Amino acid sequence: MLFMFSIGLETDVPYLRRNIRVVSIVAGGGSILACLFGGPFFWLLIKVFNVTKERFAFYLLTLTVLANSASPIVIRMIAETKFDTADLGRMAIYSSLVNEMSCVTIVSTLKAFSSSGRFGGAILITLVTVAVIFVNKYLSYFFNKRNQNNRFVSNKEIFVIMFLLTCLALYAEWVGYTAIFCCFLVGLMFPREGKTARTLLHKLTYSVNTFILPVYFGYTGFQLDISNIFNKLTLALTVLMILVSVGTRIVGTLAACHYLMIPWNESVILSLLLCLKGNYDLILINTNPNPNMVWAADLHDFLLTVVVLNTLIIGPVAAILLNREESSAQYPTILEILNPESELRILACVYVPRHVSGHVSLISALGGCPTAPIKPYMVHLVELPKKRKSKLMYHQLEDGDQYSDEEEYGGNDVLEINDALDAFISETKILVHQSKIVASFLTINEDVCNGAEDLRVCIIFLPFHKHQRIDGKMENSMEEIRAINQKVLRHAPCSVGIFVDRGQTGFQQPHGSQCVQNIAILFFGGPDDREALACSKRILMHSKVNLTVIRFLHKTTASRSSNSWINDASQKDEEVIMAISNIGTENEIDNAFVETFYNRYVPYMHPTE
Repeated sequence: MLFMFSIGLETDVPYLRRNIRVVSIVAGGGSILACLFGGPFFWLLIKVFNVTKERFAFYLLTLTVLANSASPIVIRMIAETKFDTADLGRMAIYSSLVNEMSCVTIVSTLKAFSSSGRFGGAILITLVTVAVIFVNKYLSYFFNKRNQNNRFVSNKEIFVIMFLLTCLALYAEWVGYTAIFCCFLVGLMFPREGKTARTLLHKLTYSVNTFILPVYFGYTGFQLDISNIFNKLTLALTVLMILVSVGTRIVGTLAACHYLMIPWNESVILSLLLCLKGNYDLILINTNPNPNMVWAADLHDFLLTVVVLNTLIIGPVAAILLNREESSAQYPTILEILNPESELRILACVYVPRHVSGHVSLISALGGCPTAPIKPYMVHLVELPKKRKSKLMYHQLEDGDQYSDEEEYGGNDVLEINDALDAFISETKILVHQSKIVASFLTINEDVCNGAEDLRVCIIFLPFHKHQRIDGKMENSMEEIRAINQKVLRHAPCSVGIFVDRGQTGFQQPHGSQCVQNIAILFFGGPDDREALACSKRILMHSKVNLTVIRFLHKTTASRSSNSWINDASQKDEEVIMAISNIGTENEIDNAFVETFYNRYVPYMHPTE
């Protein structure tokens, strides 16, 4: 219940909406093939185990064991191998999620239409789920407003939300349905902005991943009776069912990936990950087909053995391939070669609340085009003091406080940064993923670079070490910031931008603004300037931004390489783009890049008579 709610809360809805077709094809490829081969295998199991009652329920159970993918296991494996930010990892996560939710929906629908009583129960569960979703939205807004001066909402308020979720799950189980889909849907529809969602993620992530899931799967292993495997007939059926399940899943997924033109190595990993089982199928195995009947012990142990052995065999193989793929994979962290319409990942670093306004304005400008998705991360860099505060016992904490050493650092800056981001997310609907790094300023650059590598971002934005005063003069904020910026520039795995914020006299957030802002790009040539020009592609897509590119050319090459371009621009009544560039091969690369940029983004206008 809690894990499915947290999965729904962490679901990347924009990514799922953009890739629903690809994810559905990958998820359905192996499932459809498993259902086709599940029919003959179902009749074989009926004869062997002498199933005479509730054959329809047994048929659904058999098909679910063959076709289902356990999204919790896939998600944890992807997260442990740090593949959750890669395209392959996200495709595996949402393919397994779509597969499992489809199995839950199909089985629940067939159960609902099997009798009038169950159909009425399904209608009531749907109505109760919708009611809980709306109540949670209201409670989230109310708790956010009530705790404006606090970092998190209180434990009592979190208890109210958890109580509603528990009541929904218990009611669904009492009626005869699983609560997987209901809890996932409640988490999926929960408001992402504000302190309530932040507190829920903070509390659930650690407890679920560290305590609840290990206990659940440990209990599943405890139920397994290995002595039944040594029976020759049972062993043969177990091997046969595992082969059918794994074989149909791999072949079907590979066929779907071939249709989608996914690389072969990624297709193999996807097919193995989708073979993992151990969530909804275990629930069906341990659920009685009707109140007056339970599955036979030998049949229950057989199906449980198939599910557990299937995961124990396929899991290590998939983990090895994931680790090998991680060590050899190359990710597009260069903006110059990145497709302008593909997802842009940026990492914005802030030290104090003053830095937030400029960075969110930049994020707003980069995310202005609906067809060009953006995934921004913002990390709060906090210096680790030499002397720590005395620790408090858990019962000494104030209501709503978190028992974490890291939460002690940052002071009121954390509250101001959270409030600024919440207001930005609420206004623009651009979800900014927050995190915090607490480390010594001597080594914090390593954490920034490692975080950028794990998140697979394309560019890091660092604040300038000076800020503008009210009188317009620049004042040095912290000399340590300058040293950190220099270290990150030398060791970053991607492009780095130093953001100089001029405050109210500088660039403002385009979203919600009625005036158009003018931005100029100074292009001198070289790989750094090409990266800046590539980044400006996202900015010029915003409807409230006018972009001017000024190119500087060396005097000896200006007459040869730029006259025709400048003349064309002036004849078309467009802005003149001047330039001075490097000599030789670098100059040719610059010319080709600028020419491509000009042909694609500068609109052609016929000269007026």
